[in-house]
Amino acid sequence: MAWKTRVGGEEPAGLALAQGALWTYLPRMGGLMLSCSEGSVWLTREGDSEDHVLRPGDALQVEGRGRVVVQALHPARLYFAPTPKPESSRVLEGLLLGALGVVAFSFTLPATRVAVPELGSTMVGLGRAVVAAVLAGLVLAVRRERLPERRHWPRLALVAGGVVVGFPLLSALAMRHMPASHGAVLVGLLPAATAVAAVFRARERPSWGFWLSALAGLVGVLAFAVAQGAGLPTAGDALMLLAVAAAAVGYAEGGVLSRELGSWRVICWALVLAAPFLVPVVALSVEPGMLSASPRAWLGMGYVSAVSMFLGFFAWYGGLALGGVARVSQLQLAQPLLTLGWCALLLGEPVGRGTLGAAVLVMLCVLTSVRSRVRRVGP
Repeated sequence: MAWKTRVGGEEPAGLALAQGALWTYLPRMGGLMLSCSEGSVWLTREGDSEDHVLRPGDALQVEGRGRVVVQALHPARLYFAPTPKPESSRVLEGLLLGALGVVAFSFTLPATRVAVPELGSTMVGLGRAVVAAVLAGLVLAVRRERLPERRHWPRLALVAGGVVVGFPLLSALAMRHMPASHGAVLVGLLPAATAVAAVFRARERPSWGFWLSALAGLVGVLAFAVAQGAGLPTAGDALMLLAVAAAAVGYAEGGVLSRELGSWRVICWALVLAAPFLVPVVALSVEPGMLSASPRAWLGMGYVSAVSMFLGFFAWYGGLALGGVARVSQLQLAQPLLTLGWCALLLGEPVGRGTLGAAVLVMLCVLTSVRSRVRRVGP
């Protein structure tokens, strides 16, 4: 008999083996830590010239990806878990995943800007979450995932409120009042807001060097906004700032929760949790004219549903969990500039000559902040 528990998003497990029972396992990670709590087992691994016998209290570090074969010499209980990665390796993997998430999210505002005029803010802002919830439900059903523990549901609700409902709806409403390039500049405030949320929620304590580099990046984004003429306060600005605040809370909470559940489970369960509340609202927003929307509008809707609201979070929450919420969130300083590039290429929106200089400045701040020390307090 086998059972599973989750630690840090991985799936360590336990085995209860009757005498003579065989069990095989092919590690998905680079190594395993095996320990015996009761009885005794014989263990061999593909490519290993030496066999092993584990008795109560014995543990064995198994490196590589070779198949492990275990036989119980006496009724036994065996535990195993992936070997923890070195801190530097986790941070690097977190930064790479975070960068992939940023690239995925950088198309969100242009895609939203294309879809909103023909499909409406509610359909694009909340309908994307309904589509993504269907995809999430299929993934969870295929994998036969168990429901999260009761203590996780309030935290999943906070994630859903921030990134499933808050940011998509508020940013879609904002896109009715401003070009995507304008909104992209305001999204530059998101890394600083997420870092602040990480201090309160993710128990992270960035160094002064981190804060100074993050502040420099923020000043660079604001200066760029003024240079582009995006600094005038409007109703759209207020909506986008509220969207940024909602996303920052959802990112910080989701990054912390991903350490326990795994990145893809967090966004899948958050989407499924929000779906029953969103379906009636989206259904009321459906109009006959939407069926005649252009392929361009439906393509934008498809992107924000499948990528921005679903697949992008697999990489993003995984990056926040591995590399730290405060550090990895600073990668989003580059997102406004990426979005401006897509706006120019895909929408034909003009981008000023100062874009290159701002891009260099912001990227320097990103490199400095991600290399700065961020201390995690508590578990």
